[in-house]
Amino acid sequence: MSEPKTPTPVPAGDTYKGWVFKWTNYIKGYQRRWFVLSNGLLSYYRTQAEMGHTCRGTINLATATITVDDACNFVISNGGAQTYHLKASCEVERQRWITALELAKAKAARMQAESDDSGDDFSPSSPPQAPGQGGGSQNTEVQSALRTLGSKVEDLSTCNDLISKHGSALQRSLSELDSLRLTGEAGDKIRQVTERATLFRITSNAMINACRDFLALAQAHSKRWQKALQAERDQRVRLEETLEQLAKQHNHLERAFRGAAQANATADNKSSAGPGKGEASDEDDDNEFFDAMEEAPEFITVPADPQFHKRSSSNVSGFNSEMCPDDQSLNEEPLAMNQESPSQELVPLKKRRTRIADKPNYSLNLWSIMKNCIGKELSKIPMPVNFNEPISMLQRLSEDLEYHELLDKASKCQSSLEQMCYVAAFSVSSYSTTVHRTGKPFNPLLGETYELDRRRESGYRSLCEQVSHHPPAAAHHAISDRGWTLRQEITVASKFRGKYLSIMPLGTIHAIFEKGNNHYTWKKVTTTVHNIIVGKLWIDQSGEIDVVNHTTGDRCHLKFAPYSYFSRDVARKVTGVVMDKDGKAHYVLSGTWDEKMEFSRVMQSSRGGENGTEGKQKTVYQTLKAREVWRRNPLPEGAESMYYFTDLALTLNEPEEGVAPTDSRRRPDQRLMEDGRWDEANSEKQRLEEKQRIARREREREAASQRTSSQSEDTVDEDSLTDPSLKSKYSSFFRLHCLLMLEFLLSFLVTQVFSLSGAPHENYQALWFERCEDRITGEQVHIYKGGYWEAKDRGSFEGCPDIF
Repeated sequence: MSEPKTPTPVPAGDTYKGWVFKWTNYIKGYQRRWFVLSNGLLSYYRTQAEMGHTCRGTINLATATITVDDACNFVISNGGAQTYHLKASCEVERQRWITALELAKAKAARMQAESDDSGDDFSPSSPPQAPGQGGGSQNTEVQSALRTLGSKVEDLSTCNDLISKHGSALQRSLSELDSLRLTGEAGDKIRQVTERATLFRITSNAMINACRDFLALAQAHSKRWQKALQAERDQRVRLEETLEQLAKQHNHLERAFRGAAQANATADNKSSAGPGKGEASDEDDDNEFFDAMEEAPEFITVPADPQFHKRSSSNVSGFNSEMCPDDQSLNEEPLAMNQESPSQELVPLKKRRTRIADKPNYSLNLWSIMKNCIGKELSKIPMPVNFNEPISMLQRLSEDLEYHELLDKASKCQSSLEQMCYVAAFSVSSYSTTVHRTGKPFNPLLGETYELDRRRESGYRSLCEQVSHHPPAAAHHAISDRGWTLRQEITVASKFRGKYLSIMPLGTIHAIFEKGNNHYTWKKVTTTVHNIIVGKLWIDQSGEIDVVNHTTGDRCHLKFAPYSYFSRDVARKVTGVVMDKDGKAHYVLSGTWDEKMEFSRVMQSSRGGENGTEGKQKTVYQTLKAREVWRRNPLPEGAESMYYFTDLALTLNEPEEGVAPTDSRRRPDQRLMEDGRWDEANSEKQRLEEKQRIARREREREAASQRTSSQSEDTVDEDSLTDPSLKSKYSSFFRLHCLLMLEFLLSFLVTQVFSLSGAPHENYQALWFERCEDRITGEQVHIYKGGYWEAKDRGSFEGCPDIF
């Protein structure tokens, strides 16, 4: 077999590649394989093309033994689990591999020992550095440089041993050659001397190359250490200036405190002077004191040299470490500040409920449902609440704010790329509540609203309104005191595919941040409900999301991998890349939509091997260590008996005073279902649907009076089963059975509305939202026009329709 001549790589290098014959079995014997030695690992492939996707085997040289059988054969084993019997084309080629393997084994053993003793790199005597000062990053960089230089020194030592070994063998061969006389063995000895001289030359070249690498690294790190030393000197000067400013600030605070104490004493002694003057002086002193306190963070926060941020792995991979105390305080404050009180009194927060009534264990009897429908018009047959969960679609939409703290952190980011990571994680977090939630929320009535006021606890408040009935659409607007606004208008489309139901949310979600005026948009992915007909229901999310920053042009592409029985990936996997407007990757996101998301800073990207199926090259990102950006909150105790509600979902339907008459909390059928009175809930649900039909007919009559042609008055409600015109097409019992089964299959569609004749008459105008063109997307959407919270403060909701 003729072999292509491969170039001779340097044995002391980090990578060694070439063709070697490997023993396979007694039938095929030795077969040629492509071997790659890199980073202490020896891997082999059938062909070079397999390097991008299929590795046939890998052995770690750190614990392996290398033995030589004869002139061309050698064996590599790691103790019995893996053993490679290899054969080179000649003795010279075998010795090249042996030299490269010994170097790689020595280096792998050193790296393993260093990783075991990595705790020694940070001795207890060394004080921890502040996150913004870059001291820890410099220490890490110096340690890394020293380890690299030490590794090169060890390479030199290994090459020196090999040179001594081969030199001794060459010397023995030369001595034997001298002792020989002109016999038949002279030719063999001369060939042996020639081969050993060749090996000596190869090892010497490796020695020279290792010395060259060592010298280049030493020169490069020498310049970097000079810059680091200069940066340390500059940092010390800045620290001295900061300490001087802190001392001045301390003296200023002391003077302010003494002035306030003297003013209080003067006010007590001069009671006849009137309270106005004393209060004014106290107020002036207080203002002076609080102004000084507001300036304190400006001096305490010491900015680090930007060069340290570029070199520091901890600072590069982290998101603004100065945020951590503020972020923790968002969820740890037991009391809220009353903003309207001039005395700044602390007001205890309202204690929210942590449980609701357990879900009744009612068996769903299709025959009993059909029996109760006998004698009723098909358009008036309601869907029982057995398929529902006791919250409305508006409340379900408000659950997107479960992890609002991600937006709080995003509003504090200095970089738009870092901010993009938090916004992308927020877009994923909204799906974490859908894992076990197979119940159908109540379809909102037209004009129904829902407010979620968490301004005192979390700094935000939210308002939803059902703005359209044909097609069904809900508008949502949330604003936070921490510098962000979220708005969306969501409707859905669905496709029933036999065994599963696909739900495609339509509409765009907007997130606007005051700091930097960054405006983000994204859409939702497809939700699939499996086992509609037979088996246990389960939900999957699949598709792609593009989170776009319309201010800077940054973009994050997220991919939700669909579940596959044959896939080796983690179930519910989500991956994404954050890129700037030029397409350069800066962060990589990975995780699952039901558990957590992590981010990694991209240091370098390159094209990997070819994909065997499509022939496309995959991009390989070299990243720093991943850090967690979001994790799902655990479910409350006993969640399986409470519809798998989260802590936030348990409080959504909690009764509150002062809400609008159209608020979902006031919906009677939903309240009865939550209390476990399902029979009464079904009756009340039918009453509300009939009331909505009457209101819609009235709107249709008003619209018809303005048209030249009349249209049908009877329409089908959101939870009705079919059009009355179908009554004459099928027998009564068979029609009921088929229609109820069809509604059962589609009961998990969130806001499915079968609109057959009412759409042309829709002339309803929302109360709190107005329809206009979105300047970003160009879509016709409903945007909050204001007035709701002012009406709540007045305690007067004039103009609200009577829908309950």
